[in-house]
Amino acid sequence: MKITHVKIKIKDLVDGFISDEETGRVSGYGGRLDIRPAYQREFVYKDKQREAVIDTINKKFPLNTIYWAKKDDGTFEVLDGQQRTISICQYYTNVFSLEYRGYNNLLPEEQEKFLDYEIDVYQCEGTVAEKLDWFRVINIAGEKLTDQELKNAVYSGPWLSDAKHRFSARNCTAERIAADYMVGSPIRQDYLEKVLTWISEKENICVDEYMAKHQHDANAGELWSYFSAIFEWVKTIFPDYKREMKGVEWGLLYNEFGTTYPDANELMQKIQVLLIDEDVTNKKGIYPYVLSGREKHLSIRTFSNGTKREVYERQNHKCPHCIEAGVDKEWDITEMDADHINPWHSGGKTVAENCQLLCKTHNRQKSGK
Repeated sequence: MKITHVKIKIKDLVDGFISDEETGRVSGYGGRLDIRPAYQREFVYKDKQREAVIDTINKKFPLNTIYWAKKDDGTFEVLDGQQRTISICQYYTNVFSLEYRGYNNLLPEEQEKFLDYEIDVYQCEGTVAEKLDWFRVINIAGEKLTDQELKNAVYSGPWLSDAKHRFSARNCTAERIAADYMVGSPIRQDYLEKVLTWISEKENICVDEYMAKHQHDANAGELWSYFSAIFEWVKTIFPDYKREMKGVEWGLLYNEFGTTYPDANELMQKIQVLLIDEDVTNKKGIYPYVLSGREKHLSIRTFSNGTKREVYERQNHKCPHCIEAGVDKEWDITEMDADHINPWHSGGKTVAENCQLLCKTHNRQKSGK
């Protein structure tokens, strides 16, 4: 790999700066620098961070080195330093100010001083694999990359560019559709990572295999159709939105039950009952439960240690099932499990009157484990 150290003046960096929210394209340096390649994260600097960049420049302090990769056509893309670069360009275009003074408020000599500031840039030339490996290494010491951002670096191409436009841009279409149902931030790749996890599970492959398979596709239309179908299905069978619906693994449920359309009113009635049931400790689990019938999603409240001790003494340290089997043995409390006499799904509550302590063998037998 060939690496060249150059000094770039801000006046050259900001020349022809474009930031198009519609397409996600961000470029500068007279149109020869792609500031936000497909594998890069969206701009996430907070106000104080970008103000610190401008303060560093105004005080003529050295700015951290920025890395560019040279492409086959002679243009460049930012490997590391995207957020510093965008901060500089945004200040120049009066997107924000420092201590109430934007670039347009500076005196002519102050503007000249700002534009003549030189940035240390390392330009690298090499194979795609070499450049992506360098991207991974130089980012280890910076703000931690997410797993998805590292995957983006490996599988960059037209498919990823379209996927990021749909799932990772600020106020992207995916966020407008599913913000009430998903957790995380699109610009930190949380939405893209989640939908890739879901569709990979559906196809019984890993995320890397899915991204490699589609890397050179012209667009991410298949992924978008899948995502859209998930939330069209969710909103059809669960039209009455509840805050507990945020963060449910909707894609996994769609993979298993997406071809069925249970009666929405019946589901809503079951959900209302479960929402007020004090024994249901995981309210988010209500939605997979009403579709699958698997109690594990609900995390049914367990008996307290005080209740266990009370029942243990009431039973004289013995397991009622052992007694029925003709075994009159006393057990240590640590050798016994608390059990609902009348199961929760049959209306039994988590109260002392409905509690029995069974030896671990009989409890496993009753639970079918």
